Amino acid sequence: MCVAPLPPPSSKLTRRGVLAGAAALAGTAALTTSASAAPRRGRSRGGDLVLRGGTLLDPATGEVTEDAVVVIEGGVVRTAGTRKAVKVPEGAEVLEADGKWILPGLVEAHIHLNTATEARDAIRAGATSARSGSTNFYQDIAVRELARQVPAQAPRLQAAGIFVTPDLGDTVLADPDLTELARLKDGVRSAEALRRVVAVNLKRGADVIKTRVNERAGLPEQDPLTQVYSYEQLSEIVTAAKRGGKGVLCHSYSKKGCHDAVTAGIRSLEHGVFVGEQTLHEMHRRGTYFTPTLTAIAGMIGSSDPVLDERGRTYLPVLKRAVLAAHEMGVPLAAGTDSSGGEVKPIGREVELMREAGLSALDAIRTATTSAARLLGLQATAGRLAPGFAGDAVLLDGDPLADVTVLKHPARVVHAGVTV
Repeated sequence: MCVAPLPPPSSKLTRRGVLAGAAALAGTAALTTSASAAPRRGRSRGGDLVLRGGTLLDPATGEVTEDAVVVIEGGVVRTAGTRKAVKVPEGAEVLEADGKWILPGLVEAHIHLNTATEARDAIRAGATSARSGSTNFYQDIAVRELARQVPAQAPRLQAAGIFVTPDLGDTVLADPDLTELARLKDGVRSAEALRRVVAVNLKRGADVIKTRVNERAGLPEQDPLTQVYSYEQLSEIVTAAKRGGKGVLCHSYSKKGCHDAVTAGIRSLEHGVFVGEQTLHEMHRRGTYFTPTLTAIAGMIGSSDPVLDERGRTYLPVLKRAVLAAHEMGVPLAAGTDSSGGEVKPIGREVELMREAGLSALDAIRTATTSAARLLGLQATAGRLAPGFAGDAVLLDGDPLADVTVLKHPARVVHAGVTV
């Protein structure tokens, strides 16, 4: 059955309603008081703050600056350097960082933020920038706006909208223009149906498109090696996204599924446990990113469900080897926890697992700073504390180059010059 080629409703008519509905679903009503001081239109300006003392690490260069000062004005870094070289503006609010390490705010490349509470938990764990892995009812678009209005409440977010998947389930109710897809006997599989879901996402303001090539590993009744979309179907999704100027992230597990997704032109491969050597070479050639979500795979170990426990124990070492092989080939890596379901895992845990996979401490840190920022198109905004970059920082109680696990428990977090 085909879908009638009706255009999605005008974004001028629906955007406010969609944002309002998504905000309600995200639980943002609880933030009414704290958000009341924010402007109703446009973005929050960001804060003015000086970080003084401590040891500053620049992930881009590996340079370490002792007794550093970082001056943030209007949410943006004005200058950074040694205490002797940087003058603190008179009357500036100062956050003393003596004894701490100062790193740029971390970048979480795969997370599902469905509520305001989850958004707050993510930023408190150090993720000041993030990419959504999709939500059911466009909550991530509302979270993106929340971050713009109240920086202390949510990470700077790239929204993926709804999942392009064969069975939309209740997500068919996310927008009136999707309900027609419920008539399809075989689900969202035809070229017309695939283009429809992408088009609705783009109309609703999605920054990226999320799809899948395999079933889920986290559901014991599904087989993550079963392929649900063909190369041709994935190509339809990629083409439709590119037409709107957007990239595609793809949930993938099997060797063939990973290869089909990469050769179809996706921007980043998610999970990718059984990605093959040929595919990794193709990813290097194309500049395709690898977001392995080691945290999610490790999280299955110890599950009360024996199928999930076995998958975690079997998949994790395979994925770690794939991560190290990708790194050695020059495939760009990005850190993402795939947190969902109300539990937000610290992005520092993913850095820890990258280190365990064989990356150096600095390279592991880069997967959650400069490399992830490039994937999100934020290479001039996030991942460094340098002039012109966002005033995002994490203060740590120890040296992350000696022990990356300190990233799991930031002592303080700053987002756009505002302490969290």
